[in-house]
Amino acid sequence: MRRPALRALAALAALCAALPLDAQSLATSALRGHDSRLPIDVNADRIEVLEAEKQALFTGNVRVRQGSLALDAQRIRVLYDQPERGRPVIRRLDAEGAVRIASPSERATARYGIYDVENRILTLIGGVELVQGQTRLDGNRLVINLETGRSTLDGRNAAGDGGGRVTGRFAVPERRK
Repeated sequence: MRRPALRALAALAALCAALPLDAQSLATSALRGHDSRLPIDVNADRIEVLEAEKQALFTGNVRVRQGSLALDAQRIRVLYDQPERGRPVIRRLDAEGAVRIASPSERATARYGIYDVENRILTLIGGVELVQGQTRLDGNRLVINLETGRSTLDGRNAAGDGGGRVTGRFAVPERRK
């Protein structure tokens, strides 16, 4: 790792230690431990099933609910496996167009979203805004590990190039004198 990167990492660690607990908790999503085995409910204006490709295309005000996780977008492509016997098993959801993810204590918006159900990873890409209480972060790529609750927001663009920045506004509680 380059020295400037090490210095930036050390500065971030110092900042997190100095932040109020509200801001520190951004490192852990409220979706930690989310059960990706729960049923997935989908509501949309239209569905098109592409059986040969094992995909279903939902369009128009799409709403997905799984436990306390809400995912909304204009279009969501569902990729699934179809066992010889039994119901389809959803592997992944690809969302685009005004993507919104919400949990009981946080919400995020972006242009694109990927919910990797198998690996329990949520990824938002493009103009990401993450709000938790009065704290707000903006970046270009947000990854939430649903197993650990760890969230990572960076400024990289979809091609992985640098140059973007992460910005934030953290609420500072009043201190007693």
